[in-house]
Amino acid sequence: MEISLIIAGSVVVAVLLLTTVIITTFLKSVDAGEILLASRGRSLRIFRGPCKALIVPMITQARVIPAQAINVDIEITDQTADIDANGRPAPVKVTVRASAIVSVGEDEAMVNTAANKFFSKSGGEQLSTLTDVLSSAGRRAINLLKHDQLFNARSNAGASAAATALALANGGNAPTSTELAISRSEDDELAVIIKDACSRELLDLGLSFNSLNIKAVLSEVAEARRRESAARAKADADVVQAQEEQRARIAQLEAAQKINDQERALNMQIASNGASIAKAEAEKQAFVRQQREAELGANQITQARADAEQNVIAQEAEGRAQGSRIRAIAEAESEAIRMKAQALSEAGDAYLDLKRLEMAPALTREIAAALANGQFVNFGGGGDGHGAASTGSDDVLRVVQTLMAAQIVTGTKFNGGGNNGDGAGQSARPPGLPQASAQQMTAAQAAAAAAPRKRV
Repeated sequence: MEISLIIAGSVVVAVLLLTTVIITTFLKSVDAGEILLASRGRSLRIFRGPCKALIVPMITQARVIPAQAINVDIEITDQTADIDANGRPAPVKVTVRASAIVSVGEDEAMVNTAANKFFSKSGGEQLSTLTDVLSSAGRRAINLLKHDQLFNARSNAGASAAATALALANGGNAPTSTELAISRSEDDELAVIIKDACSRELLDLGLSFNSLNIKAVLSEVAEARRRESAARAKADADVVQAQEEQRARIAQLEAAQKINDQERALNMQIASNGASIAKAEAEKQAFVRQQREAELGANQITQARADAEQNVIAQEAEGRAQGSRIRAIAEAESEAIRMKAQALSEAGDAYLDLKRLEMAPALTREIAAALANGQFVNFGGGGDGHGAASTGSDDVLRVVQTLMAAQIVTGTKFNGGGNNGDGAGQSARPPGLPQASAQQMTAAQAAAAAAPRKRV
């Protein structure tokens, strides 16, 4: 049993291995970008990758050729078909730089032709063959066109591309490939001629013409025109730039003028505000000064009134005090006089005699001085029978009594001496008696003056 299982497993493994070997041997993978040509006798089968191709060894012949597009860069230098105004040839040397893309044809016949005629050559020969085909077609196209046609075609092609981009930007529908091909065939005559000229030759090689890109068309005339256009464009650009700079400068000056106007208006506003503030401050200071002056005036008036009232009160008080003092002094003096008078009346003649003895020397000097200063003395008798001597003595006695009474009443000390010049005689003189009258007074006049005080 175990041996049977082992045998069955071995058979299964062998079948799997055999199947794998058969598949690996008969099936061949064709990668992307490759074309496999498998022929058995007269039958030909073409496999385009990626795919699997059934190849029977020893019976089927297989060959792989590339299916990628081939890019060829060419540079053609030749002369155009220009003529001058007289109809004589005036060719212009032109250099065209282009890039062409070719690939293997789609049908089996073209693939077989490409494999036998083109890919049978080496890589260098393939590139050289394509370059020769495209260059010869390009030279024939340049010889058939004029200089302006070449550059106008390029300009129109650029305009078509710009129009396409503008249409796409505006949200329109982009032109289809057929429309682009028709537009290019109508605009770019050089590309059209090159395509038409080399398509037949490429077809003989089993290749198809995919696209032709004219990179640049160069010539001395075009370069001169380009320089002229560049100079004109530069001059226009300089003019535009100068105009823009002028406008920018004008705008800058206008902006600066506006800024200056605004700054001047702001400064004027600031000055006006400052003047208003200064005026308000001056008015405030004036008001404060007036208020202070009013306060000081009110204070001074109040103080003056208070001082006046105080002075009035002080003067009234002083007047009252002065009056009280005067009344007190007067009362005291009157009381003293009254007391002295009472004392004199109580003392009687004894006090007068004592005073006569005290005042005798001074009275003697005074009387002597009065008699010496007098011009004459009347010693005549009176009608009452008294003699002159008795009358004079009585007068003198009355004068002495008057002086003594005055001294006692007023308290003035009698010093005597009318000629010493110190005014002592004047102080002892009775009140109301001038010095000149006393010198010229007669004894009778003295007695008459002292008569009312004889009782003392």
